[in-house]
Amino acid sequence: MSQIQWYPGHMAKSFRELDKNLRQVEIVMILLDARIPMSSMNPEILRRLHNKPVLILFNKQDLADRKILSLWEDYYRQSGYYTLSIDATSPQSLRSIYSLVKDVILKEQVERNLRRGRQLAPFKTMILGIPNVGKSTLINNLTAKGGAKVENRPGVTRQSQWYRLSEEFELLDTPGVLWPKFEKTIGYNLAITGAIKDDILPLDDVVIYALKYLSKHYQAALVERYKLTSTDDVFEILNQIGTNFGALTRGGEIDYDRVYAIVLKDIRDKRLGGLCFEKP
Repeated sequence: MSQIQWYPGHMAKSFRELDKNLRQVEIVMILLDARIPMSSMNPEILRRLHNKPVLILFNKQDLADRKILSLWEDYYRQSGYYTLSIDATSPQSLRSIYSLVKDVILKEQVERNLRRGRQLAPFKTMILGIPNVGKSTLINNLTAKGGAKVENRPGVTRQSQWYRLSEEFELLDTPGVLWPKFEKTIGYNLAITGAIKDDILPLDDVVIYALKYLSKHYQAALVERYKLTSTDDVFEILNQIGTNFGALTRGGEIDYDRVYAIVLKDIRDKRLGGLCFEKP
């Protein structure tokens, strides 16, 4: 399968900054999209962490298939990482992050400093993740000040920024880092969830891939949402969606661009239920 090259200059720079900033932090958080935990994990990140404690956060847990997400949590825990599924907008998720870091991951460090009579300095953490996975939303809610720029498009953060989260935590935000190149399947998953811009890959290819996957793994949800009578052929599925949802041209032909938009919006808005597009 051919590979897709997608490596803006600011992402190469962010790796250099990562290597420099790792010396300043005590724990690293990696934010993943819970629907695509492998595709949203840049493998180069893990290779650069130099034995730092790592907390993997599965964001957008409400959009994911809970059963599959549990498998991913087990997979990364067995690989030696801490894991937590969250909703970056949820106060409960934020409290869970604080508690896990202070009471579990850095517990020994806290107790050691207390025994030595040291005043506890704020823990320094770093948050990493590919573009549009929800880093800025998470940081906005952690700081409760709206300090991070948030837009619903890939690649908004352009430079590293420190944030004082509380008296106990300081956090370094970094630009999102995509893979320098990736297989088409990963590209499709990134496109389906909006991690890369919709014009990076042909939209018809992305939607056809999504429908084939849904037909195989979430057939009942697909049939219910689009009132399908058959899922045997992906092009017939497209035609049925176009007909049932009135996505037609003035001449009565199927308007496939509108169908593609309907399917992607439904996936991203959870109108087909919780989904995961890959298994560990």
